[in-house]
Amino acid sequence: MVKLHPLVSLFPMWFVNGLRAWFITHTLFILFSDIGLGYYPASIVHDNWGGLLIASNVYGYILTAFCWFKAHYFPSHPADRKFSGDWIFDLYMGIEFNPRFGKLFDFKLFHNGRPGIVAWTLINFSFAAAQYSKIGYVTNSMLLDWYLRTIDIAHDHFGFYLSWGDTVWLPFMYTFQTHFLVRNQIDLSWSYFTLVLAIGMGGYYIFRTVNNQKDLARSSNGNCKIWGKPARVIRTEFVTTDGKVHKSLLLTSGYWGLSRHFNYVGDLMISLAMCLPTGFGYISPYFYIIYMTILLVHRIERDHDRCTHKYGKYWDEYCKQVPAKLIPYFPQSKLNQSL
Repeated sequence: MVKLHPLVSLFPMWFVNGLRAWFITHTLFILFSDIGLGYYPASIVHDNWGGLLIASNVYGYILTAFCWFKAHYFPSHPADRKFSGDWIFDLYMGIEFNPRFGKLFDFKLFHNGRPGIVAWTLINFSFAAAQYSKIGYVTNSMLLDWYLRTIDIAHDHFGFYLSWGDTVWLPFMYTFQTHFLVRNQIDLSWSYFTLVLAIGMGGYYIFRTVNNQKDLARSSNGNCKIWGKPARVIRTEFVTTDGKVHKSLLLTSGYWGLSRHFNYVGDLMISLAMCLPTGFGYISPYFYIIYMTILLVHRIERDHDRCTHKYGKYWDEYCKQVPAKLIPYFPQSKLNQSL
């Protein structure tokens, strides 16, 4: 059994109201725009894109510096800090696990959920409004890209990686396709539209059902059926540094018997579907699927190292039973070892 830091005891209570916040934010934005009361054009985000990018960068850098300073001098939970000995690495990856103001404002949850996720579809909506102002209608490629984005934090500390990433990288880079479509009118054939929609919805279905299987297995302690058969699990034990023994399980049936990260297959299908509406004339709109592939392959390696340390021999057994990391049914080769 492996001894781990008892971070589990430091997880705060999170008040999750993301869906409600998403609806309220979008409703108010539309209500006060020229679609409703007329206080500003719905294309306001598009029209002020450069200024917003500069302001977001400034905020991201200030937030990073503040979190580094806070972690040193007034941390929320002193025991959940991690110092590497390299101040640059600490500044980039973060020191505090759950920095907070009081009991309600959680830095990680807020910045990932609000400027990160909520702003994502709001930006795309504003770009769709800009396209309407420009050509008099919204292309089906724009509608498809926006819709797929509406259907899409547990182990990272809060530093530049998340501070700047959530406030700048995610909302500005992940919306590149709608930015492209404002400047390049593309009307898709309905057969192609249907194909892309099917890929996106299929990816979303896989993503949700894969994670639902894991949640079902853990909530029932493995006493459940997966795809009509009793779930196969590996029961694990690990010890944290406070001496407490914790038990968990690793699911080896259903999607989790196909590969260790089959949920990422769904992620990649959604990412590809977001890029396909831009056509095949340019490579730049496909930045998102290229980046997501690199990101998820790297995340698989990080997860493998973390689980090896956490579960030890149990993880080794899981890897024997489920050899594929991402793509199932590949022959045992260097390609399969990396994917």
